[in-house]
Amino acid sequence: MDFEYKKSIVSYYDNTRLDYRVLWFRQKTRSVHFGFHDEQANTHGTALTRLNEVMANQVNIGDDDRILDAGCGQGASSIWLAEQFDVEVNGITLVPHQVDIAQKEAGKRNLQSRVMFSEQDYHRTDFADESFSVIWACESMCHSADKVDFYKEAYRLLKPGGRLICADYFRTDRPLQPDGEDLLHAWLDGWSIKDIDTQTEHKQNAEACGFSDFQMQDITQYTRPSLRHLYSMASKLWKFGQFLKGIGLRNKVNHGNHFASIRQYEALENDLWFYGLLSIKKP
Repeated sequence: MDFEYKKSIVSYYDNTRLDYRVLWFRQKTRSVHFGFHDEQANTHGTALTRLNEVMANQVNIGDDDRILDAGCGQGASSIWLAEQFDVEVNGITLVPHQVDIAQKEAGKRNLQSRVMFSEQDYHRTDFADESFSVIWACESMCHSADKVDFYKEAYRLLKPGGRLICADYFRTDRPLQPDGEDLLHAWLDGWSIKDIDTQTEHKQNAEACGFSDFQMQDITQYTRPSLRHLYSMASKLWKFGQFLKGIGLRNKVNHGNHFASIRQYEALENDLWFYGLLSIKKP
């Protein structure tokens, strides 16, 4: 990942830190994702935790797994995994303030012996070959400019029989119609995402790197309540956001995030992307 793109990702999460804290986080979790709404989770807070359960079940996480949380954010999933299972988790992120927050939270919960955080690029880590049995990527692979590079490093890091689980955004086609590409990138640009790949592109890249057992589930219906809620909040506050930007209380990154929060749902409603759960194995 090139330096300028890394810098834009760090800037995005630095500048939107307050937005997430006020509008998204709940007391028991600092999850930066859209959750999973089903009969077991009918509130925003429970949906955030429920997605962790769904991802863990998909790859049969159990005691003694060693897990890499690739793009860990503020460490919510890493800490949840350590609380639910007797596992060791390494969380990595490009964003220094996220490392600090995650480490403090792990300390508060007396998990620092099993949960560790560091500032690293998931395309090129300092871990030894075959260090992990599971790689976990929750709404983080989207930031990879070249998804094949993510898969190459994941393959190197996984033990034989290791599993990768990813919850993320996937485009429905490439190319889309020109107006579709414009709408899709109006969303992605505001969240510092260069592009997202199709299901076919992910499968080709994963298999080219040696992975097998590619599985993809479209779970958009379970994330739609959160996606729609974000759209609703952003739309209602749009004029106020424009006012704040006009008087200098919102910068370009904040405003871009706000604009993108509207466009993501418009792009979804136009069938330009879907929310998927992807899993693969290293033979």
